[in-house]
Amino acid sequence: MAPSAVSPTQEATLPTVNMKKLASSNYVIEDDGKEMECHVESICRGGNMSLLIPSFTSFHEHRKHIVVHMAAVFRNWARQGYTEGISGHISVRDPEYSDYIWMNPIGKHFALLDGKDMVCIRISDGEFVGGNRTRPINNAGYYIHSEIHKARPDVHAICHAHTIAGRAWCAFGKPLDMITQDVCDLYGVLTVDSEYTALATAQQEGQQIARALGTKGRAALLMNHGIVTVGTTVDEASFLLGLVDRSCDIQLRVEAACAGNPELKKKIIPHELALNNFKMAGEKNWLYMEGQPDIELEIELAGSRISDGLEDLSVDAM
Repeated sequence: MAPSAVSPTQEATLPTVNMKKLASSNYVIEDDGKEMECHVESICRGGNMSLLIPSFTSFHEHRKHIVVHMAAVFRNWARQGYTEGISGHISVRDPEYSDYIWMNPIGKHFALLDGKDMVCIRISDGEFVGGNRTRPINNAGYYIHSEIHKARPDVHAICHAHTIAGRAWCAFGKPLDMITQDVCDLYGVLTVDSEYTALATAQQEGQQIARALGTKGRAALLMNHGIVTVGTTVDEASFLLGLVDRSCDIQLRVEAACAGNPELKKKIIPHELALNNFKMAGEKNWLYMEGQPDIELEIELAGSRISDGLEDLSVDAM
């Protein structure tokens, strides 16, 4: 039983939300334009809450933060085995120019990427406008990311990877069940693109993925393809991608266990509890915090090289 099998009208004491049915037979939570309340204090006792999304004194410092954290995410992806040739890409909006995005170049192993490797391109036409100009970017990646960014001004970061468990579950074209507390971080905002249209070499493919995400989706399972996640920060989007991949792995194991023993039955987390989990753990500061352990580990292991050469980091003025 997928989360869409529970009627939204069963909600009782939780704050009222609207549930909008998608073509993929999932439901996406509508927040009536209101920001989700930050519940980070619910899991933190003491300290100065320094793990919340930081603010910056200049666009330059913000750009440095973005490209270093992008590089750290790629290094973590290499550690997790999310590599498949030149597949897999990340984009993050420039903090100053909303029509610019930072992306990774192709042809360099994720484990070797540093902040100075990142490329800045213009969303509207894919022209290079800053950062590293010595390597190409993935053209399919440009089409996917640019169309999502065009359709979703609220999205600042997008992650896409061809993970093993993700591709395995995406072969079914089905949503994930709410069978763990963790996957409830995406309750109502995890969608399915159930039509495969071959290698993304034209903007139509990117538009299809954008439609699958809809106006509120934060992650999409791409039929016969892989996983895409979006967020306010690369930290959030990357954590969600790992969460979806692990959840696909768990679902595959649970389905295999059930198939081998008819006495085993999945226990789906009820709508009220799943929604409560989402409202608690689906907020942008919480998800930024969730991403920090892996990112900080990679920055520590890489040493100064991950942030070297960024003194002159700049983009062309619009």
